[in-house]
Amino acid sequence: MYDRGVVDAPNFQTEMRQLLRERIIDAGRRIVVTEGWGAVNMSRLAKEVGVSRPVLYKEFGNKHELAEVVIQQEVDGFLVGIAESLAAHPTDVAAGFTAAVEYTLRTGADNTLLKAVLAGRSATDTALLPVLMTETEPVLGRAIVAVSAAIRAQYGLAGVADDELTSITEVLVRLALSHLFQPTGPVDRAVEQIRRVIVGAFGAALGS
Repeated sequence: MYDRGVVDAPNFQTEMRQLLRERIIDAGRRIVVTEGWGAVNMSRLAKEVGVSRPVLYKEFGNKHELAEVVIQQEVDGFLVGIAESLAAHPTDVAAGFTAAVEYTLRTGADNTLLKAVLAGRSATDTALLPVLMTETEPVLGRAIVAVSAAIRAQYGLAGVADDELTSITEVLVRLALSHLFQPTGPVDRAVEQIRRVIVGAFGAALGS
């Protein structure tokens, strides 16, 4: 007979560690949304979660690591919605991509985390913005790879090489993020502007 405790202990420890990470992430997100990123510090997080600072630092070495994970979760939610938007237009890549852009802009405008970051009230509050805007991960690079794969899976596009599809996707993702982070007018106007670029990009790529 095997010792069940020996078998189950690693799984239990893994589950407990995952639960701890989730509590830390939730606490960090809650503080960002209600008070801004400048209010987040490791001592406060440890106290709110109910662990020691050494335990906290084993999960996240610094605030920057926590920021990446918090934002990655937000991005994952967006990517699910984007895939659903593409699927709603199963044979028309331009219509699907346009729907995905509209979903991103409208959902992003109502996202409490993005609002908290973009409405930073002090220099420390804006410290999270570079993670959103300029770093390859977790936002831009992750979005480009995921959206490119979703488009390929949904539409095939046999006539478009992988590097060309990635290039088109990158341009359109950057354009959508620009309108999300620095809107200059109504969402409808932004969507129409990007739609024209989408039609031109995929029309040229497909030779139509």
